[in-house]
Amino acid sequence: MASFFSRIFKLGQAEAHSALDGLEDPIKMSEQGVRDLRKSLTEAMTSLAQVKSVAIRLKKDADDHKRSADEYERKAMLLLQRAQAGSLDNAEAEQLATTALSKKDNALAQSTSLAKDYATQQAAADRLQSKVDKLRRDISRIDNELVTLRARARTADSMKKINRQLADVDSSSTLAMLERMKNKVEEEEALAHAYGELSSGEDTEDQQIDKALELPAGSGDSDSLAALKAKMGIE
Repeated sequence: MASFFSRIFKLGQAEAHSALDGLEDPIKMSEQGVRDLRKSLTEAMTSLAQVKSVAIRLKKDADDHKRSADEYERKAMLLLQRAQAGSLDNAEAEQLATTALSKKDNALAQSTSLAKDYATQQAAADRLQSKVDKLRRDISRIDNELVTLRARARTADSMKKINRQLADVDSSSTLAMLERMKNKVEEEEALAHAYGELSSGEDTEDQQIDKALELPAGSGDSDSLAALKAKMGIE
């Protein structure tokens, strides 16, 4: 009993799959799939642009803080040089130089932190870029394959219609009828030929007279012919 219900279930599955096959157009489904992929590509490219913009901003901020750190160091050195030259009080110069160096350290620390964040963000952008590039290649490949599949589908559909039409044609009966007609025509031709031979073999009386007149001189004449000649004075 279990085996019986199992067979019934499998039969139902097969019929369901067959119904789906009849309802679903693989080409249209593939085209819809490509549209979905293009939508995903657009969304991915938007996200990529956002990630890249953050990375660009982080790099700019890191570079700006690095330049600030270099500038504070340059100012601290200039203060010490002026104190050494006597144009600035030594204690004041050292105090200001110390303050500049402290600002340099802060700027350098911020630059280092921002550089790390930039590296992390750029790595994420690179990974996303790789995925976007792969998705773009996949879409291009699918587009090319769809062109071929559309052409093949049209050819297959045409061939299916032609083969279906040819399958419905019963050429054997037509050929048999043609053969019967051929035999009938041949019989009619043979009969006509036979009648022709019969008509040519039986000469009419006029034809017999004409043939007699064509006989060469000296041939034997009948009594009626001799009497006619005598009447006409012909020897």
